[in-house]
Amino acid sequence: MTEFTATKTGAVTGGVRLLLRAEGAALFLGPTLFYALADAPWGLYVLLFFVPDLGLLGYLLGPRLGAIIYNALHATIGPLLLALAGVLTVEPLAGAISLIWLAHIGFDRMLGFGLKYAEGFGFTHLGRIGRRKHAKPVATETLDPLPTETAA
Repeated sequence: MTEFTATKTGAVTGGVRLLLRAEGAALFLGPTLFYALADAPWGLYVLLFFVPDLGLLGYLLGPRLGAIIYNALHATIGPLLLALAGVLTVEPLAGAISLIWLAHIGFDRMLGFGLKYAEGFGFTHLGRIGRRKHAKPVATETLDPLPTETAA
């Protein structure tokens, strides 16, 4: 993917992409380690780890709504707000669930599954995914910087 294509699709490339995937690995390993240190039940971890992926069902409603639902469940703001609520209410279960949720997000990012664009599931901020990830993007707008004049 060229820098021009990356700019047009909003996807990162090269070293920045690798850095974001490494960050995903850290986001997976860190919360998982804290979960272990908290002596929280591993059955809960296994049970809830893939729950955010239920957001994929949003794609049954179309790519735009699917991306909104998926991104709502795969942005770090949700689990961070849950952790904050757990601290404010002194509810340890909220902290455990937020760690599982953060670990899931990190796991997905480590594997290259980024936040989605409305164009479809395969269009992510970490680059294209799926069987057609190497296909040339379809132009959706004119690249001509100079408008043509029309006769009055």
